[in-house]
Amino acid sequence: MENKTHIEKNTVQETLVIPLYGRKLCTKQFPNLFRDEKAVELIDRIDYDFSPLEKKSKSFAHRFGALEVAMRESDLMIEAKDYLQTHPEATLVNLGCGLDQTAENCDNGKCTIVNIDLPDVIAVRQKLLPQTARVKNVAADLNNLSWFDHIPAENGVCFLAAGVFYYFKTEDVRKLLCAMGKRFPGGRLVFDAANKRAVKIMLKTWVKDAGITSISDYFSVEDIQTDIVPWLQASVVTARGYMLGYNDLRDPSVPGAFRLLAKIADRLMKMQIIKIEFTEV
Repeated sequence: MENKTHIEKNTVQETLVIPLYGRKLCTKQFPNLFRDEKAVELIDRIDYDFSPLEKKSKSFAHRFGALEVAMRESDLMIEAKDYLQTHPEATLVNLGCGLDQTAENCDNGKCTIVNIDLPDVIAVRQKLLPQTARVKNVAADLNNLSWFDHIPAENGVCFLAAGVFYYFKTEDVRKLLCAMGKRFPGGRLVFDAANKRAVKIMLKTWVKDAGITSISDYFSVEDIQTDIVPWLQASVVTARGYMLGYNDLRDPSVPGAFRLLAKIADRLMKMQIIKIEFTEV
């Protein structure tokens, strides 16, 4: 295991492994929809027993989960690249980045990239994905708004948050979004969300392990017009389906049953990609 980065079981750092493996799985199973060669490379540089994940990787549920990851990353990349079309020297900010390279995969050679996560996570990221002249890794709690000071925004800023806000309480998300709107007018925030039913399913294991008896306070979105727009009166809030909003999934690698589940996810679970254009108050 020489020169490999060791990840201990049952640690915060272990939470990086599952989404990383998911991106590798996406790349192998749905190459026409999503490719993250860096994820494939990183798996080989980590000292961790991936065999339990490998055993599950061919199951129906895990293959569909990989498709969900592929669509989410692809959706966010579309929005980030779109922002860079009009703000080529903007800053791309990956909130709760883990070992994700969504921002780097959108790099146009001119933008600045800031990856933000908790200190234990950034410690691992710095070993595997060290910062460079245009890519910074920042250790911070997103609820402590001092991380705003690390974001150069004079040329525009686009924030990306993949699978992050499900673990936040609604009030904390409201405070964060309102503060971002005031601090970064002209900026864009893109993130995924789902309704309460879907969030309950997603957080089931985490809530149990954390000793939480209710998820009623945790962030979910049924309708942006009632759940988010009132927070940000001066901003433009739009949403598109998470699974089918950007891609019809009519690719030979995607089974018909997966397309049916994708429709259910978007319509019944309200899985969506939400985009906020922060404007001057």
